[in-house]
Amino acid sequence: MRRAGPRWLGRIAAVVVGAVLVGSPVAIADAGSAEAGSANTGSAEAGSSTGQRCGRATEQQSGTSAKYELRDQGRDREYILHLPDDYERRSDWPLIIAFHGRGGTGTEIEGYSGLSTLPAVVAYPSGELGAGDGYRRAWQGAPYAPPDVDDVTFTAALLDQLQQTWCVDEQRSYATGKSNGGGLVNLLACRLPDRFAAVGIVAGAYYPQSRAGCAEADPMPIMIIHGTGDATIPYTGDADRDLPAVADWAADWADRNGCRSGPRSRTIGGDVTELRWSRCTDGADVTHLAVSNGGHVWPGALAYSGGGWITPTIDAQTELWQFFRRHTAPASANGGDR
Repeated sequence: MRRAGPRWLGRIAAVVVGAVLVGSPVAIADAGSAEAGSANTGSAEAGSSTGQRCGRATEQQSGTSAKYELRDQGRDREYILHLPDDYERRSDWPLIIAFHGRGGTGTEIEGYSGLSTLPAVVAYPSGELGAGDGYRRAWQGAPYAPPDVDDVTFTAALLDQLQQTWCVDEQRSYATGKSNGGGLVNLLACRLPDRFAAVGIVAGAYYPQSRAGCAEADPMPIMIIHGTGDATIPYTGDADRDLPAVADWAADWADRNGCRSGPRSRTIGGDVTELRWSRCTDGADVTHLAVSNGGHVWPGALAYSGGGWITPTIDAQTELWQFFRRHTAPASANGGDR
């Protein structure tokens, strides 16, 4: 496969910058704090429904969030699960797993992301305590990650539990995350490409540990959202931490995915540049949204999500949803070849 040369990558950057336990509820909480991020978010449909009612019993009510536990690798891991309105009326809901940033929790990312407004089942796991600087919660894929925790294996176990317990469509499982959580999503895209139909990353931290195995990875549809004014994970990269320029990393994904068209560029609302690659292997298209002067934030955040400017032009949850709903994994997903 042809690799993108540094001169081509530099031109892209210049264009953008210039422009095994079945869970049981521990506590049920109202998800009313997550308000709609935009007018069209909740109305989006995720493909056709089977028309069958959910046949799996649950004490959790539709439209609420609850805390669950999963025993994995000798640890009790926690996650919040949100059920959409009218959950019991369908047997094939899309599933989204959302990973918080360093120092956050599943409850926190649910609160600011707006993902619980989407017509999908959404899981918000919490990371374990990492190393260095306050021992904050963190995910595999960064130098400060917990040294003895395999979050790739944990995610696979979480997917197994969710798909076996809830009325979700195994061919429409998606992952998203912010910052360190976005770095984990990048790693999952490379290490578990058969388990997700598409992934999306916001303000991702692409440390070398999060890029392990990507050179040989199967194609994966991916959306990358990042602010050009991000002071935490610089858009132009950071040589001291071996962080790549974000536009270059998006182009690398397009190259690995065998995209034969693009990038096509357009400006949204004057402050968001969209780059799109298409005609990719297995339909694994790549979209990159660069927010001019945007900070280390979740665009459209419903609460504090990080430092810096938040654009009013886009909502990350809306953009991710529109991207996800275009992608369905082949029937051989969940263990087969993509």
